[in-house]
Amino acid sequence: MHAVQVSFFVDPQGRAPRQLLREWHSLVDIAACARAAGVRVTVLQAHGRDEHLVREGIDFHFVSAKRSGVALSEDAGFLRLLQELAPDVAHVHGLGFSQGVLGLRRCRPHLPILLQDHADRTPRWWRRAAWRRGVAAADGISFCARGLAQPFIASHDIAPHVRIFEIPESTSFFTPGDRTAARSITGLRGDPCILWVAHLDANKDPLTVLDGVSTAILALPGLELWCCYGSAPLLGAVQERVRTDARLRERVHLLGRVPRERIELLMRAADLFVLGSHREGSSFATIEALATGLPPVVTEIPSLRALAGGAASYWQPGDAASLTNALLLATENLQERRKLTREQFECEISAAAVGSKLRAAYAALIEQRSHAAA
Repeated sequence: MHAVQVSFFVDPQGRAPRQLLREWHSLVDIAACARAAGVRVTVLQAHGRDEHLVREGIDFHFVSAKRSGVALSEDAGFLRLLQELAPDVAHVHGLGFSQGVLGLRRCRPHLPILLQDHADRTPRWWRRAAWRRGVAAADGISFCARGLAQPFIASHDIAPHVRIFEIPESTSFFTPGDRTAARSITGLRGDPCILWVAHLDANKDPLTVLDGVSTAILALPGLELWCCYGSAPLLGAVQERVRTDARLRERVHLLGRVPRERIELLMRAADLFVLGSHREGSSFATIEALATGLPPVVTEIPSLRALAGGAASYWQPGDAASLTNALLLATENLQERRKLTREQFECEISAAAVGSKLRAAYAALIEQRSHAAA
């Protein structure tokens, strides 16, 4: 089986192909997952210039395109390459590249096409007709959680013939490690030691997390919270909340942006991972926590429930008291929780597990097309 994974999105920063492969982890990792399941994988990535790179047996073709979606699907070099590769199935990243998908369908009328959701939202009314045509040209869509498809189904944006698959958005190659050694290297401490890895924005809701943590400290006086974040529109509000709460003042540590390789060490050093998201298409930080065996305390939303399964302690978005209760519950039997967390990762989100799900989806769509043509 030969799958072509296509990304119509053009990097707005104009980074070089080698840099993109280092920094766009999901582009590389989802290809590695399919390859781990025995699928031959070729990646076609829209870019500002043509370049061909090989990583661990996977061909990455960067194909000239001046803007996302449209130019690539109409590019003669892209179309010629697609014909030469003669894939059995196409796997397109994102739901919002209608013209790209339609161009792909015109080029290969009988090619099975799987779209992969990447936290896409239902389209605005003025884009809806074009969006629907692109999705209708596909045969299937994968969501991290089946529940994420419901808004699209309710608004009739997914045609009835398009099959829905539940597949994690990516995997992680983080591994568990010695907690004592990781604490020595990172300087993390706390009983429990809680790690936050997320933006400081309204969706991630750090202020509700701080409220819940503040109350939890009454029962867990040794608790310390360590926060890694990229964008931080709520940084000022977070700093003020910490400054004005005597319980938080010495126990909350704002680390800022942290290199990805250090995140793995921080996760090995921590006791719990906390996240306050109201909405997620997926959560790479949660996937990484599960990979390191770090028990998650996360909001009960479809994507996080699908990822963490029975390994997490769940709380309701925006409800600080619910978080406090979840934190107290999560501190019980931490060693057993670590084991359960890693088992959840191995069964559902490891490269082998995701690859198996991708291969099954590819095979189902190939069979569906075959029956339609018979």
